[in-house]
Amino acid sequence: MKSGTEQYEDIIDLPRPVSRRHAPMSRENRAAQFAPFAALSGHDAAVREAARLNEELVRHQVEHIQVTERR
Repeated sequence: MKSGTEQYEDIIDLPRPVSRRHAPMSRENRAAQFAPFAALSGHDAAVREAARLNEELVRHQVEHIQVTERR
């Protein structure tokens, strides 16, 4: 019996199958399938709000650095 990748030597370099019926799924939709917390109510909104707050914090830090450098 072959072990490891030896058992897949005959198929390992074959091209990935492409469906003739279905268009490829976007990265966002594919990732959503594997997001463990996607089923939690409000999770998506909480993630968006956290991203917004982080962007705002970074913007303020950059502005502070720019003002400090001008002095």
